[in-house]
Amino acid sequence: MLFNSLTFVVFFAIILALHNAPFSWRTKKFNLLTASYLFYAAWNPPFVVLLWISTVVDWHVARWIYEEDRQARRRMLLILSLLVNLGILGFFKYGNFLLENWQTLMATFGIDYQPPGWNIILPVGISFYTFQTMAYSLDIYLHRAKPAKSFLDFALFVTFFPQLVAGPIVRPTHLIPQFEQERRATKAMLLWGLGLMTIGIFQKVVIADGLLAPAAEDVFSSTETLRFADAWLGTLAFSGQIFSDFAGYSTTAIGASMALGFSLPTNFRFPYAAIGFSDFWQRWHMTLTRFLTTYVFSATLRLRRSISLFWVAAVTILTMLVSGIWHGATWVFILFGLSHGIALVVNRVWRNYHLPMWPVLGWGITFVFVTVVNVLFRAETWDG
Repeated sequence: MLFNSLTFVVFFAIILALHNAPFSWRTKKFNLLTASYLFYAAWNPPFVVLLWISTVVDWHVARWIYEEDRQARRRMLLILSLLVNLGILGFFKYGNFLLENWQTLMATFGIDYQPPGWNIILPVGISFYTFQTMAYSLDIYLHRAKPAKSFLDFALFVTFFPQLVAGPIVRPTHLIPQFEQERRATKAMLLWGLGLMTIGIFQKVVIADGLLAPAAEDVFSSTETLRFADAWLGTLAFSGQIFSDFAGYSTTAIGASMALGFSLPTNFRFPYAAIGFSDFWQRWHMTLTRFLTTYVFSATLRLRRSISLFWVAAVTILTMLVSGIWHGATWVFILFGLSHGIALVVNRVWRNYHLPMWPVLGWGITFVFVTVVNVLFRAETWDG
């Protein structure tokens, strides 16, 4: 179900009415949970089962981790959670990619390996809700949080429809406590929420899809040699399109949550105004950045007692490779992550040695680099 559809307008109007009706808080939460499953089932009903698996596994495993005192058992339980979640994600999102590359590797040794046909549909939003459920188990394992008091609250955290399929990625400590006490939007929150939804849908429909997508499509689908100016205009149009698309969805999700009385974290904050690559990732897809910083960068960094600049650089590149792979199962997305990883390392070295940089020049370098690397999102393959 798309935010920019009449179906969603009717759907959300019904949800708003039910949420403001004189029902008990438990009934309202059950209504939201049911609505979230219906919202997801509108894409492909059988994939709701995957949501159920992640929800049930992490609910039980997290409680067992919390109640277990033996570190070895706690570690095994965490591995179980990670295997289930990453196993499902890997099968659906990376199975075909791995098969194709295995076939290529075998061919280099003269082995004609023909993999079976892979016609698996990628479940929408699987990368987002997988990260959220894993964060729940990880937070409890690391003693950062306690298990949710109610299975209903946890299930709603996993499936909350405004941010279910495209973020923002919400930490359990941010959203689960909001489900414990009854919440209903004030008049101001309702108006602000509906206003943000309008702005978000405008970004998506008018700016991304209506204004910028045709210009980008004309350039990227061209079979003729392009003039320098045309190529750059198409590249700039796509950078504007990808921002308006992502930020528009996030803004709509934040607005829908606010209209219901809940808060979601900001996900974009003027990223193309960034001065430096570290600043960019503190403005672009901010919830993903925080997730990777907490659960990949910081966790990997602590694997060594002595932290050198080389180790920080290596972990930075690894973290951005994870970001690239998370965005898509192709080599161009891996190159996207590697490019940003190297850029962040250069940024850190520049800052550590207190090398001078004029703000305008820093902004220009950041913007041009990000704009050029964004082409990898549009290309998807080496052939374009």
